[in-house]
Amino acid sequence: MQYESASVSERRTMPPAVAVSTVAFALRPPLGAVLGSTAGAEGVGSGRAPTLWIPLVRRTRAPFQGLWALPGGPTRWNETLADTALRSLHAAVLRPPGYLEQLYSFGGVERSAEAQRLVTIAYWALYGEHDLAASPSLAAPSPADDDGAPSAAARWDDAAPAAGLEPDPADADEAGDTEPADPNVAWFSADDLPALAFDHAEIVAYALERLRSKTEYSAIAHRFLGPVFTLGQLRAVHEAVRGEPADPANFRRQELARGTLVDTGEFETGTPHRPARLYRFRDPHEPGPRRPASGPTPPQRTAPNSELPKKGTS
Repeated sequence: MQYESASVSERRTMPPAVAVSTVAFALRPPLGAVLGSTAGAEGVGSGRAPTLWIPLVRRTRAPFQGLWALPGGPTRWNETLADTALRSLHAAVLRPPGYLEQLYSFGGVERSAEAQRLVTIAYWALYGEHDLAASPSLAAPSPADDDGAPSAAARWDDAAPAAGLEPDPADADEAGDTEPADPNVAWFSADDLPALAFDHAEIVAYALERLRSKTEYSAIAHRFLGPVFTLGQLRAVHEAVRGEPADPANFRRQELARGTLVDTGEFETGTPHRPARLYRFRDPHEPGPRRPASGPTPPQRTAPNSELPKKGTS
């Protein structure tokens, strides 16, 4: 896809192009990643307030050459939109996300200014610690078999996506073409983002709003955490997503009162401090705990005979 300038008459006759951009969130960057946020980089492992991290790629061609942008690109003839999101995200992170969901469509008439009109389908993804702990892979999932036919094993939500073609360096996309392990890929704190190309700042803001509206759902926190976790780790997720600190005592009391957590009876290991209890999320079909009554049950009030309805009356 070329973003060359076009005259008004040319733009009126050119059909809109379709691209995909993805906002990927993680609690911390993978080991060895390039960090683009000065303030955010100081917070990694320093005990500072948790923050969300987002991978960005630096554009290597016009328009917006040199600016940072979201991973993305045009969808290919044999790809679904989710396939495109997964492929372009894998080119930047070298690992598949644990969760991917379509976010919104951005199709403003002047998004591309002097170029062909562009409609972007935005996705948002979550990388849990176990996702980023996986070994990086240069081979991205491919949406097609060797004969060019679409492959059912290449969908983003498959348990084991098939390895296939690496990103084609001849493809141009919104985020700039990046080869695996490209130095132009960096992770930024969501609280310290640089100027972004196109309207990607608006896309990131919308994704943050959507994520924060889902913090009450345990499934979102579950994507960031492993199968078991401490209450401190769960609180760190809520603080990073909401962008504000939470009182540890109040958070503990509120989360345990929800009845969605199960005490595994185990404790974390390998910590220099007192080991904390490990919890897991209760399965939706798993019976919940019986909550004790808040106090003695008040006696039932019996109406006197004069207050009882007479027979035959309502």
